[in-house]
Amino acid sequence: MLLKLIPVGAFAADLVKFVDVRLWPADEYTRVTLEHAGAIKYKYFLIENPWRMVIDLLDMRLDSTLKELTSRLHPDDPYVQQIRVGQYDTNTVRLVFDLKTEVKPEIFTIDPIAEYKNRFVVDFYPKKPADPLLTLLQKSEDPAARNDEISRALRLAESETNGGLKMEGVAPDKAPSKAANKTEVAKTQPNTPVEKKPAPQMKRMITVAIDPGHGGEDPGAVGKGGTYEKNVVLAISKKLKAEIDKMPGMRAMLTRNGDFFVPLNTRVQKARSVSADLFVSVHADAFIRPTAGGSSVYVLSERGATSTAAKWIANKENASDLIGGVNIKGTDSQLARVLLDLSTTAQINDSLKLGDAVLGKLGKVNRLHKPRVEQAGFAVLRAPDIPSILVETAFISNPAEETKLRDPDHQQELAEAIAKGIANYFAKNPPVARTPLT
Repeated sequence: MLLKLIPVGAFAADLVKFVDVRLWPADEYTRVTLEHAGAIKYKYFLIENPWRMVIDLLDMRLDSTLKELTSRLHPDDPYVQQIRVGQYDTNTVRLVFDLKTEVKPEIFTIDPIAEYKNRFVVDFYPKKPADPLLTLLQKSEDPAARNDEISRALRLAESETNGGLKMEGVAPDKAPSKAANKTEVAKTQPNTPVEKKPAPQMKRMITVAIDPGHGGEDPGAVGKGGTYEKNVVLAISKKLKAEIDKMPGMRAMLTRNGDFFVPLNTRVQKARSVSADLFVSVHADAFIRPTAGGSSVYVLSERGATSTAAKWIANKENASDLIGGVNIKGTDSQLARVLLDLSTTAQINDSLKLGDAVLGKLGKVNRLHKPRVEQAGFAVLRAPDIPSILVETAFISNPAEETKLRDPDHQQELAEAIAKGIANYFAKNPPVARTPLT
């Protein structure tokens, strides 16, 4: 028996007080967070047929906050079917997670930071995670969308092959000569060799990685009106993805498509796993003065920040891992060092070109905080082989801009501006050749 009831009078004084319990379900993983004051001792084990995970919280008394965990489960959670909570014996609270599939769990604790107290975190990852590139290709292979994508590429190639349908030496408003017509008729007669035109070359797909900042346990900046940065930038990022997906020969992927936390290093890995041509991290700025406003674009710096404000903002964004709750022991520190060491001058130069293109378009829909692209040591921009920018769409700490950021129409304007900047960048900096449409 996994759970049993113990009389309330059998307990000693409480050692741990729970503050809140939260669940963050997502396709990639489900996170369970128990926020508490004090220290937690625990042990856990997995059971097969059916899959269950049992966590024993030792020297613990069940309280009303912990009981709420069962009501926080979402019916569409991809990994957790049911949660049971009970007092197993006088000194143990038992949590039982009935699972929908085999998982690879991670359990860790986080020390107090920002507004959070101690956190006990359980992450349920799939035993066999989906391949990011395969997932992206499958999503783009909807029959209607795929046919439209191929048709656009064929039309573009045919237009280029025919010189935009113009005939050499003939004015566009004049009809072909009779001699030309005879030639065309002769080509259609039986047994007459037909001139073969070169097959149109399929254009390879350009992939843009869009990174909505923050998420899950990490709300990002919070406006005076209670607007969460993580929600605003996800809405803008989804609109940006839709704009890029409409462009011929281009597609976009999101590093997160819902309200869950993604470590900074993982965001970079996701972009590299789909061979992204660009990486665009979307944020909504905050500063200590509510009068600060305007849009900004940042790229990585090899020689320190270009301004005190840029350094302050970079430090704030780099703290996302601590606030969002990263498993330090599970972090691939070697990979992190490689990404740091391989950041190149060429990548930064390309990023500056991209940043200039995007900043120019943002200036048409919102005032700019600075008239130039700024640089600082943003951890999320350290992809060594992908031009990367961080866009601060506006200052959520500015009440007027917070109101605009909540407006879906303004979100759409920002998304369109960023997309146009990306298109302008590729018009001047074509991507390197790869396999067509893959």
